[in-house]
Amino acid sequence: MRHKKVQKRVIEPDIMYGNPLVAKLINYIMIDGKKTVAQKQVYSAFDILSEKGEKPVELFEKAMQTVGPKIEVKARRVGGANYQVPVEVKADRRVALALRWILEAAGKRSNKEYHTFAEKLAAELIDASKNEGEAVRKRELMLKQAEANRAFSSFRW
Repeated sequence: MRHKKVQKRVIEPDIMYGNPLVAKLINYIMIDGKKTVAQKQVYSAFDILSEKGEKPVELFEKAMQTVGPKIEVKARRVGGANYQVPVEVKADRRVALALRWILEAAGKRSNKEYHTFAEKLAAELIDASKNEGEAVRKRELMLKQAEANRAFSSFRW
């Protein structure tokens, strides 16, 4: 190995629910170090979920399980040609991709239906937990791509 192994930082659980995954969501939403603004967004989205009779943390974890991809494709160069090789997704990357896709899908929701980002996030989390929505569609697209390139799975590292 060329470099020293990077030490993985442990994320402290969030203050309201004591859940490290919720803290990770807050950190993903945070812009320019404004953590309190991001916390306000997440907690108001979770309040919207609890008003609808859902358990917000359980629903969020279910949405993460649903959206997180099991397989992805990675480019691999073999004999001058590039192949899209399907590989299993590690747990850390699965969480990162799921968070990214959920937030991206929530941001793309129309402003006509939802007025705040918290409403959009709550709606996307509900959809994702029901195996619907834009984030789930993105996972399905990745799965299809991996399935189509299954012939190149022998090129794994």
